[in-house]
Amino acid sequence: MSGAVGGPPIQEAYRLRRDAHLRLDEDGSLTLRQTRFQLTLERPGMGRRALLLQLATDWVSDVEVGRLISGLEGESRVLAAQLLLRRLLAHSWLERRLQVDDRALLDLVPTGLGRGSLPESRPHTPGARHRLSRFATLSHEQGRLVAASPLSTFAVGCADVALGAVLVAAVPGVGPDTVARTLGVRPAAAGRVLDELVTARILVTDAEFEAECDDAPLAYWSPEELRLHHRSRAGRHALPVGGTYRMRERFAPQPLRRPYDGGRAIDLPLPDLATIAKVEPAFSQIVAERRSVREHDDSAPLPLERLAEFLYRSQHTSAAGEAGGQEVGHRPYPGGGGVYELEIYPLVARCVGLDPGLYHYDAVGHRLEPVAAWGAAADRLLAYARAAGAMPRPPQTVLVVTARVQRLMWKYEGMSYAMILKDAGVLTQQMYLVATAMELAPCALGAGDSQAFAELSGLDPLVEPSVADFLLGSRRAAGPPATGGRS
Repeated sequence: MSGAVGGPPIQEAYRLRRDAHLRLDEDGSLTLRQTRFQLTLERPGMGRRALLLQLATDWVSDVEVGRLISGLEGESRVLAAQLLLRRLLAHSWLERRLQVDDRALLDLVPTGLGRGSLPESRPHTPGARHRLSRFATLSHEQGRLVAASPLSTFAVGCADVALGAVLVAAVPGVGPDTVARTLGVRPAAAGRVLDELVTARILVTDAEFEAECDDAPLAYWSPEELRLHHRSRAGRHALPVGGTYRMRERFAPQPLRRPYDGGRAIDLPLPDLATIAKVEPAFSQIVAERRSVREHDDSAPLPLERLAEFLYRSQHTSAAGEAGGQEVGHRPYPGGGGVYELEIYPLVARCVGLDPGLYHYDAVGHRLEPVAAWGAAADRLLAYARAAGAMPRPPQTVLVVTARVQRLMWKYEGMSYAMILKDAGVLTQQMYLVATAMELAPCALGAGDSQAFAELSGLDPLVEPSVADFLLGSRRAAGPPATGGRS
């Protein structure tokens, strides 16, 4: 605890982090649990047990710790309780609050857990201007505004609404005087608040901000990509990651086969895989010859039978049972947990035996389900795909890959979207290899027109967004294929 002459002292208070739980065991032990972490205190004394129970329900100051322990066990046991408090703080089991008298200013919320999880203290630089970091985010969490950065292992909760005004003022830059004026506190308290914001990497100096924007490695990262990477990997935070089945008690799982409410579907011919295996090149040759081909043979467009074979060999799905109360399946490529959330929507511009329009491939029933006739949105989607693929003429077919995100997010937490992108990459490679084996012209795109697809398909992009795009057509028989970009 520190103070300022002529003003009220800055105090600290503590409480159990809000994502942790305290359990009293039958043998008298107390267990702290937070997702994959656990700390057991075997039969603590009366005072420390009372302290932990108090920390689990409310903020407790150093003064209150002394009163609680001395009242139960005597002053001689206060030191042991303080040591326990410091141990819990050092391992990030506690949140910390800065306050002046009874006015809470900010909460320091650990995002990591365990020894070495707290960031190194970074006091503010006297005389320097401090700005809101390019990587700082503000979010509504458990009834409070929280500022966080993927570059730090603790976040800052705005216990006082005036702290939000400090963060707004920090966009162009603030110093201790501005913080003191905005919060209405003494300079010493303002300096302490500034210290904590700098340590949490919410505020940075002008020089550090310029480095975030202009110098490697931070200049390479966009805030969105760094947050996604940070959240989807364990280690620097203690948030749940993996198959937690977080929605199991709230929603029923979606089926493996996507429901179809449209009209008549088009049954597709089954390929003779045994015959195909006898005439196709060896797998090593297929891998060696895989290329992006950016020119289609419009004199002999892709026939429906060949499209059907390609879809079957890339995406055909069979049921494989149940796992965790969810139907799982099997496809020619691996997918996270056997959930197989990806769907293929062929936008057909030219295909012998098939009208132009948007279709959905039913990978379980091996059929095409008509989704939409050709329209203005199809023109936009095709034009974007042609430009993204650097093609001299429009592609014959654009395969739009979507993700049934609720199916995957029903099971996985923290890493769901990252897993979708990984699954899309695996499917893309599968389509490349199949197209190469079939001597077709494949080309994956780095991005597609998600809005045009949503308009054309009528799908809610929060329910089933497009996540990948793949061009497919017939390959010219003579001359080398046009390649480039993705090789």
